[in-house]
Amino acid sequence: MALVTPLSADHDLETKELAEFFNETLGFCPNSVLTMQRRPAISKAFINLNKAVMANDGRVTSALKRMIAWVSSNATGCRYCQAHAIRAAERYGAEQEQLDNIWDYKTHTAFSDAERAALDFSLAASMVPNAVDADIKKRLYEHWDEGEIVEMLGVISLFGYLNRWNDSMGTTMEKGAIESGDHYLGKHGFEVGKHNGSQY
Repeated sequence: MALVTPLSADHDLETKELAEFFNETLGFCPNSVLTMQRRPAISKAFINLNKAVMANDGRVTSALKRMIAWVSSNATGCRYCQAHAIRAAERYGAEQEQLDNIWDYKTHTAFSDAERAALDFSLAASMVPNAVDADIKKRLYEHWDEGEIVEMLGVISLFGYLNRWNDSMGTTMEKGAIESGDHYLGKHGFEVGKHNGSQY
């Protein structure tokens, strides 16, 4: 079970209303948000930040943002966020070939050079120590403007928070996230792990 038990979706009505955002992105309210609402100021601030970061303001598509989130979560090892990110990428129209080959984005033909630059940025920015360097910057600027780079780093940073939150909490993974994780990531060893609700 999780380190801290999620509360009912009806616990804080403001959080519940804001969390309707996740019904579109995931099809359910994440247990992470239901846990955050033990301090409603945190849950509300998180949802508003999530909405701002994931807004589609241009060429960094909603699908690409979710693939950026997946690469970041894969780099840190957070299974909970990997499953959520791949599920949201599917729901936001990522190409089937990209979903099936996300592990091989560096070489697979389903990914453009611009997408590779964005996903490499996500990987480098998620490493400890941070691996963003002059080469990453050069490749980003070949395809993206500064506003778009800010959008990407917003996603990476948001998922840095979520990766720490969910791996430390051992947040119980929801059925829909497990299904997406198994479907798209299972062939590469995806497991629910500590997020199955029985570790803590």
